[in-house]
Amino acid sequence: MSDLIEEIKQLKAERKAVILAHNYVKAELQDIADFTGDSLELSIKAKNAGAGVIVFCGVRFMAETAKLLSPQSVVLLPNPDAGCPMADMAAADKVAAYKAAHPDTIIVAYVNTTAAVKAHVDICCTSGNAEKIIASLPADKEVLFLPDRNLGGNLNRKLGRNMQLWPGFCPTHDRVTPAVIAAARAEHPGVKVLVHPECDPEVVALADVALSTGGILRHVRESSDKAFIIGTEIGILHRLRQENPGREFFPLQPEMTCPNMKKITLENVRDCLKDMAPQIELPPEIMASAVKPIERMLALS
Repeated sequence: MSDLIEEIKQLKAERKAVILAHNYVKAELQDIADFTGDSLELSIKAKNAGAGVIVFCGVRFMAETAKLLSPQSVVLLPNPDAGCPMADMAAADKVAAYKAAHPDTIIVAYVNTTAAVKAHVDICCTSGNAEKIIASLPADKEVLFLPDRNLGGNLNRKLGRNMQLWPGFCPTHDRVTPAVIAAARAEHPGVKVLVHPECDPEVVALADVALSTGGILRHVRESSDKAFIIGTEIGILHRLRQENPGREFFPLQPEMTCPNMKKITLENVRDCLKDMAPQIELPPEIMASAVKPIERMLALS
């Protein structure tokens, strides 16, 4: 593996590339990355770095967002099969049809959507800034939140909104049940449960805190607790353990794994840098429209 890592480092230097790794990808990818974080955070860091070549170790919608924010850069997705089932649950043509039928409704898209969908919405949000974005919307306006019914439902409950919810969900987070929370508390009495707001509202209600991946990392850093039950994709445990030596982290359930996040390998990274492919390419009209709801979000957050 050391030879492979050295080859990647050499190719990265030759291509003047930056490697981004989402908190959920394999540990060895996080270890070679220039930046590790959540999807939008990484895209912003790549843009600020002015990288001509961006290697995004994540899933397709994340690489598309990086392309939207760095249109002049070559954006590489090391494994083109790394998709997001939740993003795919909102098809662009159906979102466009909803918009045409409900022209006065504000459409809010979780950043976990395709660029083609973003081209039809009014504003984007992340799991970290969603509360602020939704709270900024006029109270008398109809709002559609897509694609995650769980994140939207948690926001409705917390903010007292009545947003319409697209029927999408993250398969990894959606399979957590209240019984899983109860079992984890029984196994680790007194240990706080941190979950992602992509979990079902009934699960979130039973947890101690619901936070984005960045929020979980920050909460742990600032907490005096010595142990935590982590209710999100288990890839984040690598970074949590690296940044917080001497503390214990227990996965809420061992099978909290996103198969798509685990598709990218070191070999994929080497090959994409060598071949400069596969590249993320988006039609100019999609690029022009899809970046606007992201820019609106950034102006508010």
